Amino acid sequence: MRILIADDHDLLRDTLVTYLQREGGISTETAPDLAGVVAILDAGTPFDLVLLDYSMPGMNGLEGLVRVMAMPGRHRVALISGTANRETAQKALSAGAAGFLPKTLTARTLVNAVRFMSMGEQYLPLGFMNAQEVEAAHPLTQSLSRRELEVLEGLTHGKSNKEIARDLDIREPTVKLHVKTLYRKIGAANRTQAAMMAKEAGLF
Repeated sequence: MRILIADDHDLLRDTLVTYLQREGGISTETAPDLAGVVAILDAGTPFDLVLLDYSMPGMNGLEGLVRVMAMPGRHRVALISGTANRETAQKALSAGAAGFLPKTLTARTLVNAVRFMSMGEQYLPLGFMNAQEVEAAHPLTQSLSRRELEVLEGLTHGKSNKEIARDLDIREPTVKLHVKTLYRKIGAANRTQAAMMAKEAGLF
């Protein structure tokens, strides 16, 4: 399986390459912008999947996605983004994208999503869509980041910090920091109260 990763942030590109190349049978190539993607595809290099950062130079919103999908070759094209919202994700899929990958995905989920899309399926994480709905519907969550919402969801399921860290593929001290921050933001004194507030609001 050959994957082309395009993002203007060197660290993110390197991280994605590391995630994917840990898996057997996946080779990668990278580009820093849309012009780089076009040049690579014009050279005739075949790819199973092209991952495009929504905000990188040359994209101009979804125009870059449509342009790459129209280029000759059998590649499928998906968006990666840390800023795009639910509406953008849905428009991308309606335009024919293979999927939409929030930059908050864990390493394991990312690899599974890439394999899923390479097999011809469309991928859109349910958690991302639910979080978008929650943010729009509940004032309680307006001050929380998406990661804090994910941690809060873990609390409502009675999970320990260690379990939440494993689920989200982050370090346990990071979870502790998120827990402390979300307590302050929603006015909760402890885990039980935070979970009860989330459940009473119908968040999870």
